[in-house]
Amino acid sequence: MRKRKPLIDDDGEVRELTAEDFKLFRPIEEVLSPELVEMIRARPRISQRAPVKERTTIRLSHDVLQRFRAGGRGWQARIDTILREWLDSHSAE
Repeated sequence: MRKRKPLIDDDGEVRELTAEDFKLFRPIEEVLSPELVEMIRARPRISQRAPVKERTTIRLSHDVLQRFRAGGRGWQARIDTILREWLDSHSAE
């Protein structure tokens, strides 16, 4: 039997889950008490105040996309920031 990798590294970050990790998942009813399951399911969901971002599909040049991705996490937010700055500096006409 193989030893499982810890889910959290030394910095407290959760690692990416693998297919093997997902196979170990169990239904909530098997893990928590019935009372706690009921409390979780009965809790009202908090809706987002207003949509912050909208999902869309755009086509970008390969080299442009690669340069943004090379900057690591947050590359989509960086594109959004740059587009917003461009809009602020150009007239709507």
